Amino acid sequence: MIKAIVFDLGRVLIHFDHNLAAKKILKYTDKTQEEIYNFFFDSPLTALFEEGRISGADFFKEVKRALGLRLSYKEFLPIWNDIFVFTSQNRRVYALAKKLKKKYKVYLLSNINILHFDYLKNKFPVFDAFHNLFLSYRMKTKKPDPALYRSVIRALRVKPEEIFYTDDRQDLIEASRKLKIRGFVFKNLPQLQKDLEGEGIFLKILDKKR
Repeated sequence: MIKAIVFDLGRVLIHFDHNLAAKKILKYTDKTQEEIYNFFFDSPLTALFEEGRISGADFFKEVKRALGLRLSYKEFLPIWNDIFVFTSQNRRVYALAKKLKKKYKVYLLSNINILHFDYLKNKFPVFDAFHNLFLSYRMKTKKPDPALYRSVIRALRVKPEEIFYTDDRQDLIEASRKLKIRGFVFKNLPQLQKDLEGEGIFLKILDKKR
């Protein structure tokens, strides 16, 4: 029996694309778009930032040095943050999460840095769908670290097999399953609805126009 439902954020509730920032950064550096994208999305520095081990200002200093950026921190912030889109599917997933919250304990588990979280908090009305937020920068570690999943299990005070978890990344779902969490790869809203129903969570399918 499922007692807690955990959502990922990126590409589940809010779509994002680091290429949007990489393209805008091009005119301030001699690096290629691919080099910028890889640095933003999959570098040790970004991992440290998402784990809350360096500040936003220090992150920028290292980014500026590594990419040879010719811009200020104030100019960098809107470029770094403006990568998110609240799609029609995101809106429907958000509506589903709010509906689930009326009957279940619903949580968010996200790898995210403080700059992106503060921006999203002010820009998109999605965080009120959750009873609590588990954010990597606050927890000082990130998915797929087993320690992070174990911390969430302890905080929820339920057995891992009583947790339903959806995330768009297969590797993160596989890591959660190793701890017996009921993990499902997010593909789209109909698939999420089907996965929930497969675990005994039945809700009316939301109007696609909503």
